[in-house]
Amino acid sequence: MIGLDRRQSGATLVELVMTIVIISIAVAGVVGAFATIAGRSADPLNQTRAVELAQLYLDEILAKKYDELTPEGGVPPYTGGCNINTDEVDRADFDDVDDYHNLTDNPPKSPVTNIAGYSGFQVAVSVACAGGEVGLAAANAKRIRVTITTPGGPVFDFSAYRANF
Repeated sequence: MIGLDRRQSGATLVELVMTIVIISIAVAGVVGAFATIAGRSADPLNQTRAVELAQLYLDEILAKKYDELTPEGGVPPYTGGCNINTDEVDRADFDDVDDYHNLTDNPPKSPVTNIAGYSGFQVAVSVACAGGEVGLAAANAKRIRVTITTPGGPVFDFSAYRANF
């Protein structure tokens, strides 16, 4: 009679159960990590968009005169001190930095219309006398703070200074 080899190759039931348990744990970890990453995938996009939006507003504001009575070109400098007067009502008429104080846009706007693609974002602007913060006489600089609130809720503050020239 031909001898039968009693050794069999294959996996036992215990080995199969252990393999299934190990794979389940690994899959659960990967799915958990993926869920965390997917939940935050919009954060970098919203941060980038907040920076772009703040730059847009700051460029617009910094292009304006230091004060209502500052001559074109800024020479000679305005000598009336630092005053925050919001004397214009329509944004298209804003002609100096002060006019932007307490501006709130939701959704963000250009001087004429809403900016496409920024629904859910909110912009708030404040202007304050801040010459001492940058080594100038108190009346010779204004701090413009642009606060961007993104749709997810994080708030980003951006500041720039407009000197009296």
